[in-house]
Amino acid sequence: MRSLVRNSVVVFMLLVVLGWIPLCSGRPDPSQRESLMREEAFRRTGGGVLLTQEELDLNTKVQKLKAQEMVLPEFPPTMHFFKATPFIQRSPIFSLLKRMPKGAALHVHDFSMVDMEWVVKNVTYRENCYVCFTDDQSVRFLFSFGQPKPLPHCSSWSLLKTLRSKIANSTALDNSFIRNLTLVTKDPDSAYPNQDIVWKKFEQAFLVVYGLVTYAPVFKDYFYEALREFYTDNVMYIEMRALLPETYELDGRRNDRAWSLQACQDVLRQFMREHADFFGARIIFTVHRGINDTEAIKAVEEAMKLHREFPEIMAGFDFVGREDAGRPLWYFREALSLPEERGVTLPYFFHAGETNYEGTEVDQNVLDALLFNTTRIGHGFAMVHHPLAKELSRKMNVAVEVCPISNQVLKLVSDLRNHPAAVLMSEGHPLVISSDDPAIFGASGLSYDFYEAFMAFGGMNSHLGTLKELSMNSIRYSSLSPEMKEKAFAIWQKKWDKFVSESL
Repeated sequence: MRSLVRNSVVVFMLLVVLGWIPLCSGRPDPSQRESLMREEAFRRTGGGVLLTQEELDLNTKVQKLKAQEMVLPEFPPTMHFFKATPFIQRSPIFSLLKRMPKGAALHVHDFSMVDMEWVVKNVTYRENCYVCFTDDQSVRFLFSFGQPKPLPHCSSWSLLKTLRSKIANSTALDNSFIRNLTLVTKDPDSAYPNQDIVWKKFEQAFLVVYGLVTYAPVFKDYFYEALREFYTDNVMYIEMRALLPETYELDGRRNDRAWSLQACQDVLRQFMREHADFFGARIIFTVHRGINDTEAIKAVEEAMKLHREFPEIMAGFDFVGREDAGRPLWYFREALSLPEERGVTLPYFFHAGETNYEGTEVDQNVLDALLFNTTRIGHGFAMVHHPLAKELSRKMNVAVEVCPISNQVLKLVSDLRNHPAAVLMSEGHPLVISSDDPAIFGASGLSYDFYEAFMAFGGMNSHLGTLKELSMNSIRYSSLSPEMKEKAFAIWQKKWDKFVSESL
């Protein structure tokens, strides 16, 4: 039936184009209007998904809840996420999305995945944890057998166990640590009036957590907790951007990147033994986009080596850091051409288009990412301003990784109804929803970002079919092999069917 409807619409539009049927007239034909509306609906993300009767029944319930929520005076997508969070948490739609099997998280960063309260309450209470306070009112942490060497622009190191013993109530101290590890604040508009300020605090948070998570025992525990938190949010597979920095032991010994990858692989195997329905995780090795060309060549060479030695867990390569302040992809063309020149496969997963500055060198990253045969495009916020890149992306089947909350908190967009991904979804462009740095934004897993996308991008045009296709896209556009994708789809489908039946 659906194919007949679509064929009739196509024939009708062809006749309009040829001029045999006037599209506009003084009294439009209602049947023509209905045909156009059906065609628009079909093109949207999820528009071509056939729903079972149970799914249709659940969709009726979901759309009713959605209609009630969209007329509330406090509609979360119109608010800054920090202010919207309590409203989202009370939402019946959010409650449903938390239970929904969301497939995979394909754009998350290594040291911003775990709840920062867990980091403070679990990690900083361990033995031999030191802290120092910086001149710019931040903090640094380090594990050490004895008094660490002093850092520039930082107070002398204090053993946290001793410091806490001198304080009657350490809650205020812990809360100050959490504030340094996240961007969350009651008045984000005043705290972060522009992108420069919010990005400075954002990158500062990574420096704060760095000394904790690069301590070798914590590194393993942190990765396990990241898997657990996403699994709890009904995510079954993760592709994580990771710097894979050297980790350190209590005596100061250093472990290289191969150690870190092996540690991730060991922890992952343990987690999968304990959680049979979790499908796995892979690492996208990243370096900062502020490096020079010589350093980039070394990084790509190391990425090729790691990809060869750890094919099971190593997915590919990317650059990270603020795109507007970093070097454009084209600057690294010599380094990025190395794998093809050497006959080596190294998949790329480039951040590109995380900018609202048009016409700059960075603005061309979207097109250059496609020229370098990227597997996916991270953020792609600027994609709608590049029609050729958008067309190539569709033809090459390169999905855009959309991270709504990140784009709002980092001040690319204020009202999420105006996010460019709304246009991409209306066209059925290949895309996935992910959460980027949820712990730094006071979020967790994928549910918050799914909520913002579902409620904001399509309005009442988004439905259960939209959610189903977005969830399936996360597996479809993953780096898994075709055979592994087939197995992942089978596991996801069972979870989806159970979710539908239990949600009616």
